[in-house]
Amino acid sequence: MKKTLLTTLGAAALAVSGAANAHFQLAYTPDVLLEKPTEMNMKLVFGHPMENGHVMDMDKPEQFFVQFKDKRIDLMSKLKQISWEGPENTAKAYQADYKVKRNGDYVFAVVPAPYYEKGEDIYIQQITKSYVNKGGLPTGWEQPLGLPTEIVPLNKPYQVFAGGTFSGQVLSEGKPAAGVECEIEYINTDIDMKGNAFGKTTHREAPETAIVAITDQDGEFTFGIPKAGVWGFACLGSGPATEHKGKELSQDAVIWVNATEL
Repeated sequence: MKKTLLTTLGAAALAVSGAANAHFQLAYTPDVLLEKPTEMNMKLVFGHPMENGHVMDMDKPEQFFVQFKDKRIDLMSKLKQISWEGPENTAKAYQADYKVKRNGDYVFAVVPAPYYEKGEDIYIQQITKSYVNKGGLPTGWEQPLGLPTEIVPLNKPYQVFAGGTFSGQVLSEGKPAAGVECEIEYINTDIDMKGNAFGKTTHREAPETAIVAITDQDGEFTFGIPKAGVWGFACLGSGPATEHKGKELSQDAVIWVNATEL
């Protein structure tokens, strides 16, 4: 789960390594391109979106906010604990409602409480961003939020096309993070927003090993999006914090992008 430092850094490379089914923190809402004022609902779930395996209990996040232009709105008071049903088990998750009114970019960010992964005897903290736009007016999707670690999109994250590419820059304490391993998955099942559940089956068979990109000397990576869907990028161990409660901490940066057919 640690970042991989390369002895020679070139362009971002694609590879396959490790287990195919990684933990991913979701910050999910189904509609990310809005035309009119909308009361949207966002689900915060910790699971395995490509395998559609077991889901993990979340403690209350340390931070949850939305950035609109130069205004940061704290959404912690809007969080509501829910039970989320996966195909194998049920786990604690959260949801929040938010009214999108004005045109522009809404960048949602969650800093979850570290999760103890018993199988690896480490803690995992996936600092996650997702994006919603209203009215087609861009107002800051490319700006960093000043998080301990984050992925800054180099393409509009709500307007990515299947057959094209998505690029991001990984930052750690605001500086480019070179040689970081980024795992890539897509949501491979249905999501029941009203029932708070993943589907019982997957849409297609998951790859045998993880899809991985490595950041270059500028902290950047590029991935070719092969199909439409909701894609997640988790750059592992990119954050400055490395220990929690006396154990190893993998402080990861996560971003979600929505790819459609052109």
